[in-house]
Order: sequence, then structure tokens, then C-alpha cells
Amino acid sequence: MRKNITLIISCMLAVVSCRPPCDGPALLSDQPVDRSVKNYFSNIAGMPVGAYYYPEHWQVSQWERDLQRMASLGFTFTHFAEFAWARIEPEEGRYEFGWLDTAVALAGKYGLKVVMCTPSPCPPAWLTTKYPEVLITNAKGIVQRHGTRLHANGMNKTYREMVTHVVTKMAARYGQNPVVWGWQIDNEPHLSTLYDYSETSQKRFRQWLTKKYGTIDSLNKCWGAAFWSMTYSCFSEIRIPNAEEGGGNPHALLDFNRFTADEIASFIRYQSNILKQFISPNQFITTNYAYYKFLPTVNLFLNRPDLDFASHTMYLTNTFLNYPDGDLACRLGSGMELAFSTDMARSVCGVTGIMELQPGQINWGAYNAQPLPGAVRMWIWHTWGLGDKFVCTYRYRQPLYGGEQFHNGIMETDGITVSRGGKEYVKAIAELKTISAFCDPSASVPGSYKSRTTAFLWNQDNLWDITIQPHSNRFDPWQHYYTYYQKLKTMGCKVDFITEQDSFDVNRYPVMVAPSYSLVNERVIGKWKKYVENGGHLILSCRSGQKDINGHLWEAPLQYPVWELIGAKILYNDQLPSSLNGKVSMDNEQYTWSVWSEILEPLSGAEVWASYNDQFYSGAPAVVHRRMGKGSVTYAGVWSVTHDLEEQILRKVFIRAGAQILELPDYVFTDWRDGLWITVNYSSDPVQAPLSPVSKVILGNPLVQPGDVCVWKD
Repeated sequence: MRKNITLIISCMLAVVSCRPPCDGPALLSDQPVDRSVKNYFSNIAGMPVGAYYYPEHWQVSQWERDLQRMASLGFTFTHFAEFAWARIEPEEGRYEFGWLDTAVALAGKYGLKVVMCTPSPCPPAWLTTKYPEVLITNAKGIVQRHGTRLHANGMNKTYREMVTHVVTKMAARYGQNPVVWGWQIDNEPHLSTLYDYSETSQKRFRQWLTKKYGTIDSLNKCWGAAFWSMTYSCFSEIRIPNAEEGGGNPHALLDFNRFTADEIASFIRYQSNILKQFISPNQFITTNYAYYKFLPTVNLFLNRPDLDFASHTMYLTNTFLNYPDGDLACRLGSGMELAFSTDMARSVCGVTGIMELQPGQINWGAYNAQPLPGAVRMWIWHTWGLGDKFVCTYRYRQPLYGGEQFHNGIMETDGITVSRGGKEYVKAIAELKTISAFCDPSASVPGSYKSRTTAFLWNQDNLWDITIQPHSNRFDPWQHYYTYYQKLKTMGCKVDFITEQDSFDVNRYPVMVAPSYSLVNERVIGKWKKYVENGGHLILSCRSGQKDINGHLWEAPLQYPVWELIGAKILYNDQLPSSLNGKVSMDNEQYTWSVWSEILEPLSGAEVWASYNDQFYSGAPAVVHRRMGKGSVTYAGVWSVTHDLEEQILRKVFIRAGAQILELPDYVFTDWRDGLWITVNYSSDPVQAPLSPVSKVILGNPLVQPGDVCVWKD
């Protein structure tokens, strides 16, 4: 996996056969362009902080006041235009850039850089009225109409033509403007309905399948179409699998998820290729992934070659799962979600920034608690500790109309009073500037931190496969991944997400975790074996190796391909109702399980680490460990209720691997960046930061209160 981007674009790709005429500079030359991250961040002290601003929402007479005030508060960049297509192109082919020129000039006047956005998430009414075929259709056959966002199909030919025109115009106009820092493609790319069932997608899905399988016989075999007489005689007979229409073939659903992710990635790639023809190499290209549990159809890694880096968005008090226990949880938010999202986005290209971070109370949760005083500041510091290169908040001014009226901004509704959350941004900005004097970006990573840097093997197919066939309605793959991720964070681990295409580098990653890695083939098993033989320590959890890459069970004993690797047979699995817990013990400690268990039979040379204490298979192994070459493999065939068993397993592996691990409470995070250590506290109780006897506190107090931060130097 690449830790530093040295992304070289070898050539500029053609986007359409007939490009519309454009204003501004000509196309860049076809010579290779250096789009290294150092060009975007190397000359910036500290961590830049920005704010979304929507000139189209406010009177022109207020723009200069707002942007001047934004700069005076310490913000260094702003964010324009992702929802402004109707203002940019009020009717087909007629462009109005004067207002945006003015806004960009005013930003530059006060020293603010601009992140310019392509406006593709919100097509104007004239477009969807004249070309209704661009609209997406939900599973019930209802066409999504004008009045929302992300309701057009990026793969529709007509829509692509319209997007080509507006993005080309914008790139030509602002691609050499020194005020423009970089470009964001679209906004939180996904579909408003998650999936599209329009005729455009029906046709493209058939084309995608034809390209993948070549022949209908091959598709029938891979889809198991002999079951329930699903056999097709030609690709034109295929429709998108849709539960509303009775479609439930798990292999077809797996392919439809793959197709949808490919289509979303293709739309980003398409726009990236347009931008690269016009913009300066000093302007970056990114998009702001909203990588939440409820947006499973986006695969960040598919756009690794197309972006200079992936950025992300995060709203922490959104009533999602993974809050800590305690009365303050709803006010402190889910630091685990923030950390997971940051680590995932950073892993795409080796660097990331957070493009949307909430400024205070939000408006779209099931309930919207006010953040605890200090929490907003803590979130900013947490992003710094996780390695984000910048933070941008949504938004500068609280809107007075529209669907997000109750979403706080940096300013109150009068536009001139700094909000409570805004004051915390101002405080954090000042602190970040002060602390930059203590930072050393060239500092060597401490050996203790390096020893616990962990690879989290990721394949979106596994997520889809288990979601399609959970075998228990309580087996949530996201929560299973979160179980292992959160417990890694209690040990102070830096976590990098890697894919099967990346190097399984034992020198970089002494430990690799692959929870519920259900779909396997000989290639990934071979890479695991080599990694372990070379000294790596691999941790697999229940359901790993259940199926082949088509989602078929093996014509062999259950999970047979991983038996040799893990040193055990997997005899069968069990699930309990929510009202019943089973018991499992490890190292004289007893734990409970309910959602999933696998009954193991160790092979020669394997150690039994945990066994079941009840049920009809009492005494059977639940967790096994084996040494292999210079490394080891640990297989956890059970998912505990409190997740303490998983923590015990991880700690034992890390200790045996010689890693120097921390002992942090859940939802307390400690990281290292630029020569400094940081601890943030999302729990409801004070926590002692893990300082050494020689530590010097730079910011905060070693006894970290809920919603607070401590930064120190060893």
C-alpha cells in the first residue's frame, strides 16, 4: 500500500469525442504531470481549517463581510459550488460565472484558498424536465423527481453530456486560478436510493455482465441459475435483482453491488479525467466520501488511480451505533466512527483530509443532541491526531431556509454572531497554530508506535456477501468489523486498511487482521501463508473462508480452504436468539456469546486458546492459534457479546509478537503525529493519558476530562 502519494499521470485521457467549446486556457500539454501530495501540503504550517460557504444563498452585499470575517477568525480556505448548478447554468448552454468570479476574487482578497466543486449532485430543473431519462428509479419503480439531490444517474449518456459541459466550463475557467486550492468531485458520491433500477441501469447492468462473463452459460454457472429454474438463455432476459419484484438470487445481488460500486467509481473517474485536461498540477483532485454503514455501495479503493487523495465527511452525533456507554455519549459522538472513516480514507492514497466535520448541532438524526462543551474542539484535535491534512466544516452560516435550517454553522442565524461550536473552531485554530512550533513532520516514528501498526485487510465483497446472507438477522458485518477495529484502538494501534492488491508487508505490518473474510481464493490464501511464514501474525475471525469469490460454498467440508492455514477443522456453526447467551472461556476468564459461534477441531500443532463452556458442544475449541514459519495464525470462531474476548485475543497476539501496546478504555484514542502524542476522550469519565516519565505536556492536562484533549512530547 502506498503511504506517500507519488501519483504520476502519464497522459491526459480524452473524455468525450466532441468536447464543447470553452472559455479560459487551452488544454494542458500531454506531458506527464507531477501531482505529488507535497505540492498541496508541504508549504502549509499546521493543519489548515476551512468552512463551506454558499454565496448563492446570501445577498451579494454580505459576501465580502462574510469572507473577511471568516479569514479574521483564522480559517484559511473555503468551499464553493457543489450545489450551485442551477446558478451556474440557469438554462441549457447559458453560463453565468460572474457571481462565482466575484466570490473567488473576494476569497483571494482576504487570503482564503478555495476548494472548487463540480455541481453534479444537483441537476437543475430544466435538465431533469427536458431529459427525464437521467433520473434514477427506486426499487418500487418510483422515479426520483426534482427537489432532492443525488437523484440523477451518472452513467446515463445524456446526463454525462450535461456534466461534461458544466465541468469543462468550470475547469477551463478556474483551473489556473491561484486562489483555487483544489477540486472536489461531486458531493458524498452515492445514489439517493442506494441502488438504481432505471432502464439506464438495467441496460448497463446487462452490458457489465456481458463483459464480465462473456457467455450466458458462464453467468448461469456463477449465479447458480439451476436453482429454482433461474437459468437464462440470453443476457437480454436479465433484470436487476429486486426484492420488490421477487428477485433474491444472492449471486446476482453480489454482482449488482459490485456493478453499482463500479458505476459510482466510474462517474468520479469520468469527471477526474475532465479536470486533468485543464487544471494546474498545483490544484488537487479529491472527492468527499461519506463512508458510513448506511452507504455500503461506495468502494473508495476503486478510485485510487483517479484522485490525488480521498477526503471524507463525518458527523459524530448522528445517532449511529458505536457510542460509548455513559450519559455523555450522545453529546460526545462516536470517535470510533471518525477514526474508522479517517483511517479508511487515508489508506486509499496515503493521505486524507476531512472535508465535512460538523460545527455543532445537526438536523438530520433521529434526535439531535447538543455537543458537550469542548466536544467540537476535541473532534478537530482528533482529526489532527489521526493524520488529516486539513479540516473543513459544513458550514460557515446556518441556512435560513431549505432542508437543513436547523443545522448549526460557524455563525448564528444573524450571520454575524459566532456560534458556540464556531467559538470552539476558533479556539482550536489558534491552538493548532501555536502547537505547530512543536511539530516535526520529519520526526521518526517511535518504535513503540511502529510495533503496533496494523493492517486491516478489506474487501468490499465480504461486506456485501454477509449482508446478503447473514444467516442470522443479528449478524451485522459492519459491527463485526467495528469490534476488531475498536479493540485495536484500545491498544493505541495505528490502523491501515489494505486490499488484496496491496503488499502484505510484514516489515510495515507486524500484525494483520481480517475479520469475517468470507470470500477467498487460492491467491489470497497464498499471500496469507507467505505473510505468516515471513514473520507476520495473522488474525482471522468467524466466517472466514466460507465461500469462493462467486459466493458459492465449497464442494468440500465447511470452510475447508483455510483449515491448513488456521490449524483446525471447522465442523459447524451455531447462532442463538437474542434472549440467550452461550459461554466461552479463555485464560481462566469467562465471556458470553450469542450471535455466532463455530465449533473447531484443532489439527496437529495448534494451540486451543478458548473453549465453549455450555451448549451441547461444551468443551469444544472456539479459538485456535498456530505457529507457522516465523509468524502465527489465530482463528477466532466466536463473536462475544461484550467484545472483551476479542480484546483478549488481540492483546495476546500483539504481546507474543513483541509489540508495545497501550491499555486504553474503550472510546479513548491515543495517536502520534509529527513528533507529538495525543489522547482524546470520548468516554464519560476522566482518563489518564499514557505519558512517560520524561513526557512534556504541550496542551491540556494529563487527566483528560470527557470531551477534552492532551498533547505531549516525549
